[in-house]
Amino acid sequence: MSNFLAIATVTEALKQILDATMGRDVPGANATAVRPTESGGKGVNIYLYQVSPNPAWRNEDLPTRRDDGTVVQRPRAALDLHYLLTFYGEESNLEPQRLLGSVVSSIHGQPVLTRQQIRDAITNAENGFLNGSDLAEEVELVKFTPIPLSLEELYNLWSGFFQTSYSLSVAYQASVVFVEGMEIPRRALPVLERNIYVATFRQPIVEEISSIEGSNSPIVFGSRLVIKGKRLRGEVTRVLMGGTEVEPEEVNDTQISLALPASLQSGVQSLQVAQKVMMGTPPEAHRGVESNVAAFVLRPTITSINDATKVVSISPTIGQRQRVVIILNELTELAENSPAAYTFVLPSRDADTNEISIPISGVKSGTYLVRVQVDGAESLLDVEDGAYAGPKVVIE
Repeated sequence: MSNFLAIATVTEALKQILDATMGRDVPGANATAVRPTESGGKGVNIYLYQVSPNPAWRNEDLPTRRDDGTVVQRPRAALDLHYLLTFYGEESNLEPQRLLGSVVSSIHGQPVLTRQQIRDAITNAENGFLNGSDLAEEVELVKFTPIPLSLEELYNLWSGFFQTSYSLSVAYQASVVFVEGMEIPRRALPVLERNIYVATFRQPIVEEISSIEGSNSPIVFGSRLVIKGKRLRGEVTRVLMGGTEVEPEEVNDTQISLALPASLQSGVQSLQVAQKVMMGTPPEAHRGVESNVAAFVLRPTITSINDATKVVSISPTIGQRQRVVIILNELTELAENSPAAYTFVLPSRDADTNEISIPISGVKSGTYLVRVQVDGAESLLDVEDGAYAGPKVVIE
């Protein structure tokens, strides 16, 4: 860990290291850490001109908080520090160049900031302004690498220093420097028991959905479904339909059979096979793998028609927002008569219902076959002796 003093500690440690080295190589040279000036004293000036997130560590601390805002772990910013080292001295004696050679040699020979160097920098800092810094306890050590700046980049950088002429300079990057917050996370209790589970990945595949009466038979309210596919049997197998989880009655690797749930509404329905895994102490079913999504059409069924009130009873229940269409076709035995046909789109309902009324306004008298469409799924007609025979309603 390293607190808010980490950045200043790196700068001070670098300054003290270079100050000792240059004093030996170029007598009278000193290291400073101020803004670059027009002409400084003999020595090197260290200026932190940019701080950027470290790309390798920037998201290492996520997540830092739970959904209720409490701290999971201390937030930790990973930073790269960009330094501009500027050299001053007598140009006639090439002191800036001699200082540059001394600094490059020193950093290249020891590019890692050791823990002892950090502790010495904290101890020797004037007025103790680094007291409390804990950078020396950080696991990751700070490393210095040169930054190759082009002529254009150097020009842009020095242009930011108002009324300051260019001096011989070189750039270095210090990486990685961590700055941690002071929040104390709430720690959960340790895990009481550890269980390890190994399972092979066997995703089920649904290939066909049909009625138990045959693949060409319509699926209606009260039907039994047959699901065919591959790898359908799991440790715990369930079938998801219209937001309802159903436990199948018969399951094997290639086929599942089950009854339709009574809560399912007419229309196009989606279906998935879900295989759960028993885990925990005691074992409980947990989400495992799910199959592809397949679809089938559940047709509504007209159970009765009241000729007096023209009320049609339908199963399953029609939802409040489902689109309902009534289709009337006149039933006549006279070939010369053109049978009448009517289509009525009913308005939305205030609540779910099993009964709807047939509009008879503008309908001529006669006997009519009745069909109901619910969200595009159409009810079936009764067939007798090769002809449609019902359900029907008499309109006078």
